[in-house]
Amino acid sequence: MSAVTTFLSSPEAVGVWSLDTEQSSIRFENGTMWGALKVRGAFTDFSGGGEIKDAKTVSGRIDIKAASIDTGLGTRDHDLRRSNFFDTDHYPDITIVVKSGEPAGGDAARLNADLTVKGITGPLPLKVDITPLGDGGVRLTTETTVTRKQFAVEGNFLGMVGNKTKLKASVVFRKV
Repeated sequence: MSAVTTFLSSPEAVGVWSLDTEQSSIRFENGTMWGALKVRGAFTDFSGGGEIKDAKTVSGRIDIKAASIDTGLGTRDHDLRRSNFFDTDHYPDITIVVKSGEPAGGDAARLNADLTVKGITGPLPLKVDITPLGDGGVRLTTETTVTRKQFAVEGNFLGMVGNKTKLKASVVFRKV
């Protein structure tokens, strides 16, 4: 039995979990200048939670405030909030909804999730590494690539912005 199966099957894991935002990060990376440079940033305002019913029944949700985008350059962040990118006035939230999951061997799990950006929902299969923390929490780390145009994130001055965006999350959950 894998470490993840053992954890998910334990009575201590069953129940409702809350996202610890102070110990978590949601970051991204995208090519710009025709791939010569990388723009890195983070979303700084998010919340979420999940529930484990048994080793095969997991669910969860993370709500990200799109306007909290932070690349370290205010003018770029302002542009990313506009209608040609995230259109945060009309679509304030980005959501990740986990519908199910299964152990993937060792300390990993595969999550069947959906990503919603600008009101458009698409599949977001995730492989996550799960690390139980000494204080009762659990850390999930993942990295995946999404195609931004699939979600109508179209801004692309002179064709400089790449279509593939790497998402990186390290999120800590604590049992409620």
